[in-house]
Amino acid sequence: MFLELLRVKQYYKNLLVFLVLIFTGEALNLSSTGLVVLGFVSLCLMSSTNYILNDIFDIEKDKKHPEKKGRPLAAGKINVFWAVVVAMVCAVVSLAIAGYLSYLFFLLVVALFLFTQVYSLYLKNLIFLDVIAIAVNFVLRAVSGNYILDTVISPWLVVCAFFLSLFLVVAKRRGDLVLLGKNAEKHKKVLKYYSVDLLDKLSLIIITLLIASYSFYSFFSQYSMLITLPVVLYALLRYLYLMENESKIVRRPELFFKDNGLLVSAWLWIFLSIFLIYIYPLL
Repeated sequence: MFLELLRVKQYYKNLLVFLVLIFTGEALNLSSTGLVVLGFVSLCLMSSTNYILNDIFDIEKDKKHPEKKGRPLAAGKINVFWAVVVAMVCAVVSLAIAGYLSYLFFLLVVALFLFTQVYSLYLKNLIFLDVIAIAVNFVLRAVSGNYILDTVISPWLVVCAFFLSLFLVVAKRRGDLVLLGKNAEKHKKVLKYYSVDLLDKLSLIIITLLIASYSFYSFFSQYSMLITLPVVLYALLRYLYLMENESKIVRRPELFFKDNGLLVSAWLWIFLSIFLIYIYPLL
């Protein structure tokens, strides 16, 4: 029950912190890996804080939502007092870990928390800014590893993280709009400004920019990542297909492993990336 409150299934979003570890060739450095793992834990705990606060703010709306009504707070499984206590504990532990890792990482985690609250209270109701704000949130996670290891990753990879998250969010908005139909506005105010046609157009624009960004990253990468481009292209087109066919995965991206096409392409991309970065240079 408390794990559901913490939204552990959403922790995959914080895996972006490992980008700097993997794509700078530091994954075999146990010291660096240990530090980034701590950073991942810190981000996950702060994410749980944000999720709990958001569930408290939206508790009445969630009670009427066909999928969210089963959440612990909306379903009355946990009262608000204990939810606040859990959120505070998560925040304190998260900040303690962040402070141990580095001053800049600590500031980034604080910024992530504050930005998320601004989104929850204001930005989520503004068309376009709602999806852009979520994408920025992902970018903060992607660059957070820089402040743990005091290094940098390719700016193109950060741009890819931004457009990928933007694409996923727009696809989710479309999925919500289709699922909720005429009641969409009652559950998420900003949905009254969107239409399926508009979201389809946005998806095509964003996926084009994402493919272009990954192409630039691959071309200029020192690890010959251009070989992975067809895999990435297939995965994106597959996700676009699922969006058009109103798959549940679009509304809940954490279920991507249930689609064989996405699962195989994800594992293939991981295998090729590890080979090109860590094995090929030794041959």
